[in-house]
Amino acid sequence: MTADSSSIRILAVDDHALLREGITALVAGQSDMTLVAQASNGREAIHQFRTHRPDITLMDLQMPEMNGLDAMIAIRGEFPEARIIVLTTYTGDVQVLRALKAGARAYLLKNLLHKELLETIRAVHAGKKTVSPEVSFQLAEHATDDALTPAEIRVLRLIAEGNANKEIAALLSISEETVKGQVRNILSKLGANDRTHAAMIGVKRGIIEF
Repeated sequence: MTADSSSIRILAVDDHALLREGITALVAGQSDMTLVAQASNGREAIHQFRTHRPDITLMDLQMPEMNGLDAMIAIRGEFPEARIIVLTTYTGDVQVLRALKAGARAYLLKNLLHKELLETIRAVHAGKKTVSPEVSFQLAEHATDDALTPAEIRVLRLIAEGNANKEIAALLSISEETVKGQVRNILSKLGANDRTHAAMIGVKRGIIEF
């Protein structure tokens, strides 16, 4: 793939070939952009970034072998100026914050690609940061929430896997009373009605992956 020296050079990273084809088609119609490389997982993304040094990287989060967040951390560790746009189906505020803390310049929902991708690429290339309105709403909605502690996240993950309090206590080598206390805290902090509801909220917000 050849690129005009003045065009925005793009790396597309997603494990779905159909989505990469969609991005290729969108970019192909733009005189100021060129798709220089593609990757289907985080490891490939790092290799392709080193090889091509793109101006903009479009990064999916949920991928096999290495996820997008780990790939982004690795790329920015080596190339601090890397400009990465996260493309995802997830609006979960915790996942958004992780991506932004890892250095994402923009967070764009895949269902908005046709509408917002090209202008987002140009904005990030110009040095701006941007997130979809739906994502901004999620961040604002939970901005004042009490965050779960690492211990509570471990318990929530085990709840989502279907473990009872007694089983969680055995797995974590803590007392059942301690588990019950943590479950109470989790329900309160997440505004959940019960354990199943808490697990669903945890997945939706990106606190845990399941």
